[in-house]
Amino acid sequence: MPEASYIEHLRSKNLIFARFRAIQWLFRSRSRLNLSFETAFHAASYLDRFISMNQCTGWEHWMVELLSVACLSIASKFSETCTPSLHEIQMENLNHSFHPSTIQQMELKLLEALGWRLGSTTAYSYVELFMWSTDSLKPHLHEEFITRVTKLLLGAISDSKVVEFRPSVIAVSALWCSLDELHPSTFDAYLASLTRHFNQSQKDDLVRCHMIMEAQQVGLIDNDNGYYYDCPSSPTTVLPKQPIDICDCSLNFSFLKMRGPNVSLNSSMKKRKREED
Repeated sequence: MPEASYIEHLRSKNLIFARFRAIQWLFRSRSRLNLSFETAFHAASYLDRFISMNQCTGWEHWMVELLSVACLSIASKFSETCTPSLHEIQMENLNHSFHPSTIQQMELKLLEALGWRLGSTTAYSYVELFMWSTDSLKPHLHEEFITRVTKLLLGAISDSKVVEFRPSVIAVSALWCSLDELHPSTFDAYLASLTRHFNQSQKDDLVRCHMIMEAQQVGLIDNDNGYYYDCPSSPTTVLPKQPIDICDCSLNFSFLKMRGPNVSLNSSMKKRKREED
């Protein structure tokens, strides 16, 4: 999960709309490149975790786009058996095109910031785990149920208001919305079974998250994503639709000001060596 007070962090940095656009780009790219939903949700998780730890005071469009490309690239390497090239990832819906060496630099910074912990639990991680609860559904309803839950999760993750909830809460909320509509006769029993291990605080969060999802479905929510927060234009060294070579233009990565201690490759290797000894 992102760091605490992530929503306030996004608002203070004028990143609400930039994050929404980045998440939408990740999901569109997933479809275009025929990647798994798991890959897209991992990429979104990496993006949120990185931004929540970053202390940059002046995010710009090209920074968010570079981070998004790096997140999708790393997520595809982690989850896919056949990964797209960096050129393929950047083919559509970006205002800037980055040289492979620039993306690789960003990937390394991202990995270090995340402490090389890529197997993060996302809301989508719980979908298959919770599918046992719908075994009694007829085949056509079961397929419709999975499609509906996935669509709800895609919409939920795009909304910055939902990111504050635990992945398990978001997942159960999506199941709640879907079961209530597709299988109301056994809805109460399913929900009780899914939440039997939730404490009271998590149950309260579930109610709040469910209200947001319900409002999203009927279009009643006053979504932060509706407001446009403009980012400063790119520096002259970052030209729209022109490849950026880190060696040629000396792209400045000083915007990567991370909160707290970073875990570098060397420190990670030293720790592993001590554990082996």
